[in-house]
Amino acid sequence: MEKNYYVFSKGRLKREDNTLYFLNEETGKKKYLPIEQVDNIYIFGEVDLNTSFLQLLQEYDVRVHFFNYYGFYTGTFYPRSKKVSGFTVVNQSAHYLNKEKRQFVAQSFIHSAAFHMIRNLRHYKPATDQYIDGLVNLSQQIDDTKSISPLMGIEGNIHQIYYQSFNEFLPKEFAFDTRIKRPPQDPLNALISFGNSMCYTTVLSEIYKTHLDPTVSFLHEPSTKRFSLSLDIAEIFKPLLVDPLIFKLLNKKMLKSSDFRNLDNLILLSDSGRKKVIQAWEERLLTTIKHRKLKRQVSYRYLMRLECYKLIKHFLGDTVYKPLKAWW
Repeated sequence: MEKNYYVFSKGRLKREDNTLYFLNEETGKKKYLPIEQVDNIYIFGEVDLNTSFLQLLQEYDVRVHFFNYYGFYTGTFYPRSKKVSGFTVVNQSAHYLNKEKRQFVAQSFIHSAAFHMIRNLRHYKPATDQYIDGLVNLSQQIDDTKSISPLMGIEGNIHQIYYQSFNEFLPKEFAFDTRIKRPPQDPLNALISFGNSMCYTTVLSEIYKTHLDPTVSFLHEPSTKRFSLSLDIAEIFKPLLVDPLIFKLLNKKMLKSSDFRNLDNLILLSDSGRKKVIQAWEERLLTTIKHRKLKRQVSYRYLMRLECYKLIKHFLGDTVYKPLKAWW
C-alpha cells in the first residue's frame, strides 16, 4: 500500500540509485523512503532537493506538497500526468463554459457540503437546533440561484451559521468569534485552516489519479497558479472528514493549548500539534465503509477518487452527477 510521508526536520531529500532518503541535518541520520510505496511527501521543514530527486518522483508519480514556515500550504510538485484524456478535458471545459451546466455542478457541491454540515450538527442536538434550521433554510435556496455569485453568497452564509454553532459543543478554551482564514487569530481557526489544507492536498492527489484537469473548476473561479477543482471537491469532504476530526481532537482533549504557538501574533499549530492532527487524519483516510453500489469496503480516501469518477461520467454524458451524501 502506498503511504504518505511527512518531513518536519531541516535536511535534504536525495536520490540514491532508484530509491530516496532524507538526510537529517541536525542528527546526520538517513531515513530511506521506499519509492514504490510513496504516494505523497509533505514538507513542513526547511528541505533541499535537486532535479535528480524530482526526476525519480516523476517516474513513480509521487507528489510533493510544500508548506511554509508558518505551516500554510504553498504549492505542489505535480509530475507530468500519465492519466491524460483530451476528450475528458474538452468535455470538462465545455461544462465550465456552459452557464447552466456549470451552475448545476457548482450547486451539487454546495448541496453535499450543507448536507454534511447538518449531519454533523445533529450529533449535538438540541443545542444546535436553531443552527440546523438556518442551514436547512439556506439549503432550500441553492437551486434557485442562476449564477455563481449568488450561489457563493449562500455558501458564505451557510458557513457563517455553521461556524457559529461550534461554540455550542466545543470546549470553552477553543471558542472563537468568527472564521478567519489568514492569519488565524486563535487555536480553532488555526486548526480548521490546517485541516482544510490537508483535505485540499489529499483531494488534489486523488484528482491526479484520474483524467480530470485540476485547474478547470466550477464553484471556485479557475485562475492561474492554483488547482481550483480540488477546492470544489473539498467542499464535500471538509465537513465530512475534517470537521468531525477537529471535534474529536478537541472534545476528547487529544489536543491541548500547548500544541499551539504564538508566532508574530499568529496562532499556529506547533510541530507536536501538527503531528497529532496528521496521525488522526491518516487514520481517518484509512477508515472504510461498505459502499452501497460497489458492495465492498472502500476507504474515505477512495471516496474522493470515486467522486472524480462520477464527475467524469457526468461530463461525458453517461450518468448525471449526484454528489456524495453520507448514508452511514
